[in-house]
Amino acid sequence: MYAQLVKAPKRQRRRRHASEFKRQVIVACLQPGISIAAVALANGLNANLLRRWVKEHRDAHEAGKDVEVVAPQAAAVRPPTLVPVTVASPEAEPAGEIKVAIHRDQTVIEVSWPVSQAVICAQWLREVLR
Repeated sequence: MYAQLVKAPKRQRRRRHASEFKRQVIVACLQPGISIAAVALANGLNANLLRRWVKEHRDAHEAGKDVEVVAPQAAAVRPPTLVPVTVASPEAEPAGEIKVAIHRDQTVIEVSWPVSQAVICAQWLREVLR
């Protein structure tokens, strides 16, 4: 009775890759400083599958078989270029003074503080006004 409600999952077919595609990813893996896993991830492949392709290529090359892997076209591989960067010079510190006058009873305290030291002035003022 319940057997009719359950559907069998569709069977997945094995993917087949063109030899040109295999050659391109093998060339990418043979570049210095390039990770096989990164190339596999970027091309939607299993890293173990790509590792096997590279191993088979190396084994065939060592056995002396006529396996030629052509590097991608020069137009596709761009040499690193420098990017111009402009750096803004730091702003000049403001000139001037902070003048504070504190009146307590009969006493008046007047203080002049450089603007460049405003943070220290604020800390001092907090302590004095407690």
